[in-house]
Amino acid sequence: MQLTVHVERYAIVRLDPDAEVPAWATTGPVSSVTRTESELSIVCREDVVPDGSRAERGWRVLEVAGPLAFTLTGVLASLTTPLAAAGVTLFALSTFETDYLLVREHDLERASAALREAGHGVAAP
Repeated sequence: MQLTVHVERYAIVRLDPDAEVPAWATTGPVSSVTRTESELSIVCREDVVPDGSRAERGWRVLEVAGPLAFTLTGVLASLTTPLAAAGVTLFALSTFETDYLLVREHDLERASAALREAGHGVAAP
């Protein structure tokens, strides 16, 4: 797999399950809004998240080159297994066309090295 690291820093935000989707949630090159019975979860650029929000900040996005066919198997496993072995925490997102991995900014170099060692390409921004 070929991955590209995004320049921006991201946050993962939790809102109440019945909250409206805020306008800031969908700004930037990558954003994700997921509603469940227990939460509204948002992934977006860190700089747009209001102070005081329940958020995990300091994430970087690695985008898998796509589009990926739905018939492919093991894509996430091939990426997450070396990261787990390297002790890298991650947050995964999947879309219709591709997958995204978020890793803590302080783990980005270690994550990139682990992915390269596993045979993946990682392009810096």
